[in-house]
Amino acid sequence: MSVGGLDVATGVQRPRPGPREQVDALTGAVEDLAGRFSLQPLLQRILRRAVVLLGGGAGSISTVDERAGTYRKEADLGVGCQEGQVFSLREGATGAVVANRAPVVFDSYSQVKGGHVAAADRSRLHATVAVPIEWAGEIIGACVVFGTDPQVRFRDEDIELLTLFARHAAIAIVNARLHAEAEERARRLAVGAERERVVRDVHDTVARALGAILLHLDALGAGPSDDAATHLAAAREAARTALTETRRTVLGLGPAVLDAQPLEEAIALELAWARSTTDLRTDLVVTGEPPAGLAPELGQQALKIAQEALTNVVSHARASSVRVGVLYGAEDVSVVVEDDGAGFDTALLADRRRSGLGLQGIVARAHRLGAQVEIESTPGWGTRLRARIPYEPRDAGEGPRADAPWRVLVVDPRPVVRAGLVRLLGRAEPDIQIVGEIGDARDVVDAVRVLDPHVVLLDLRMPGLDGARLTSYIRAAGPAVSVLVMAEDHTDELLRDAVHAGARGCIGPDLDGPALARAVLAAARGDVLLAGLGRPEPEAEQLTGREREVRTLVELGLRDKQIADRLGISAKTVEKHVGSVLRKTGAPNRTALAHQAAGRRGQRGGEVPHPEDGEFHR
Repeated sequence: MSVGGLDVATGVQRPRPGPREQVDALTGAVEDLAGRFSLQPLLQRILRRAVVLLGGGAGSISTVDERAGTYRKEADLGVGCQEGQVFSLREGATGAVVANRAPVVFDSYSQVKGGHVAAADRSRLHATVAVPIEWAGEIIGACVVFGTDPQVRFRDEDIELLTLFARHAAIAIVNARLHAEAEERARRLAVGAERERVVRDVHDTVARALGAILLHLDALGAGPSDDAATHLAAAREAARTALTETRRTVLGLGPAVLDAQPLEEAIALELAWARSTTDLRTDLVVTGEPPAGLAPELGQQALKIAQEALTNVVSHARASSVRVGVLYGAEDVSVVVEDDGAGFDTALLADRRRSGLGLQGIVARAHRLGAQVEIESTPGWGTRLRARIPYEPRDAGEGPRADAPWRVLVVDPRPVVRAGLVRLLGRAEPDIQIVGEIGDARDVVDAVRVLDPHVVLLDLRMPGLDGARLTSYIRAAGPAVSVLVMAEDHTDELLRDAVHAGARGCIGPDLDGPALARAVLAAARGDVLLAGLGRPEPEAEQLTGREREVRTLVELGLRDKQIADRLGISAKTVEKHVGSVLRKTGAPNRTALAHQAAGRRGQRGGEVPHPEDGEFHR
């Protein structure tokens, strides 16, 4: 077998390579280091190139532990396999290098004190050169080359060349050690994280069970004796459940409640537990559909967050009601828990000693998942927790997206219309996220509280609860929410009532996707608009943009003060614009102006006007 210029089987030493081959050998040694961290194969390659470059017949590379007084053979070539064996620094060429703190050269291997090469190999080893492998001023190893030609002697230039290879070996050794340390650190961190997860899950399970048991025992002491058996049975069941879940946690299994049912049904059972433990009123709102192949770990962690939040509500909030929302979005699932209890000062969240283990556990769990957690609370007014868990885990250090989408809630009694609106918006504007689709007006207010949309896209003629009243309820539940009403006729009395109730604007039925998206984004930014309900008619083309804004609001029945508030101008300025509109349109008064608007019914275009076409802006 031949290795470079060395015949390993016979130990015959071939002629030394020329300068070009020397450069190639050094370049190859550098390339060997790139991206490789397994020490023994790297040192084998470096040793092979060094032996060939010096025209030697054998060699070895060892790592040194001066504190222990030993060295370990990491790679050898052309001599009996001693890789992995440990020797004393008082013997061998490596020991001589460490003792001299410098390279050593022997004319014959027989001069090496305490040489440990096997007798069968000693007879063919002659000139020997050894150099230290140094790093940060310390000797961490030695590189040795043996000549098998009795006529060959190693010179100063050989020492210099071998020293270059020793530097490559030093880099390989240090890189391998650092890589091993990093892997060990990562392993310890993973073990620690898993232990923390198990401890956290056990804490959540036990704390929840103990809280329930204490509540039942308190009720046992305060209630009539007839209820004693019921409370004792409930306390026993809580203890059994805790024991089962603790065992499953230790075995690495998820909550048993998720084995046979989806996340939302498991959370419904948690709400039933909360009702059975206290006199809480509970609501569950679910929007969207879970994606196919939802990771079991994600469902388990979402359930754990909901469980811990509900445990806090039951044990500490003194609430009369709690509402839980589960929102399946395009990129994540959100879990929202909202109560009307005692609340707390959110500044305490920064103090780990005072914030409570429950909240710490929720935040830590979310951080591990790369999730976002928002906690809002006001003393005396309740608490709202929202955890947004991505389907694809993010870096734990990755913060919330700077380009977070505008959240839109679509409300229409017709499934086909809802689906069409969602499709149009999704295709036209990536910055819009549909957070829910509601067909029943009675569910809208709860959805607004749970989903916290920026815009509610609402059909004016909702059955059971018209758009005007629903707008007022939405604005009461979420003052920051913009309501955008869909109407076929902007002279509809309900539309005027909706505007009075706080609707941001109105859109017609003929908008395409981009126009609809522009209207929604304008509403999200707080602009006032009427879109798809008409371009200026020919006789009113001379109206300025502001005059057209004023005219449309007059047609809706708003008074000057209301128009001034809506447009952010003074009432005097509104009066001036109204006079100009009446003069230019030929209408004798406001009523006549409204009749002109009625005469334009059904003659409207289908675009969202640009500012110069009459779109309202604050």
